[in-house]
Amino acid sequence: MKLLEDRILKDGKIGAGNVLKVDSFLNHQIDAPFISELGKEFHRLFKDEGITKVLTIEASGIGIACLTAIYFGVPVVFAKKTETNNISGDVYTSEVYSYTHERTYNIRLSKEFLTKDDRVLIVDDFLAKGSALLALLKLVEASGASVAGAGIVIEKAYQPGGDIVRSLGVRVESLARIASMDENGIEFVK
Repeated sequence: MKLLEDRILKDGKIGAGNVLKVDSFLNHQIDAPFISELGKEFHRLFKDEGITKVLTIEASGIGIACLTAIYFGVPVVFAKKTETNNISGDVYTSEVYSYTHERTYNIRLSKEFLTKDDRVLIVDDFLAKGSALLALLKLVEASGASVAGAGIVIEKAYQPGGDIVRSLGVRVESLARIASMDENGIEFVK
């Protein structure tokens, strides 16, 4: 998606450890009208899939998921990384390793909000090694719901996550796919 690629080149910053920082518009400060355009594109890509829920993981995916769900007219449900008292009853759980935070989380989702009758679109900000997406897929599998696919804002295509998830037969639609990046710049998959 050229709109997103242009914004990454304009406002993205490559930080220490070759980390792409897009926090000025995507995952810290959210440019809601811009992210709404991304949600509209996810809707265009998945509009014929019978989506009943949009699923993400806290925290960076929530804004993107909400603006996407508006176009589908469905609820957003998100997996929580911390145990809280406001999730009562039974939960689905899965383990995810965060390379950003260098720790493992046990994510949880109330069984009340994801059932075998749901058709799920998973939405997230980044796909690199695939840990978060694989953990969300396990939650969907445990619920008996079906996965329509995954809408990813930015995929680091030079890392294995996208290939791993696609090899499982999951449709992954990434709006920007980065072929390489370093201190000299960013190259997108053509």
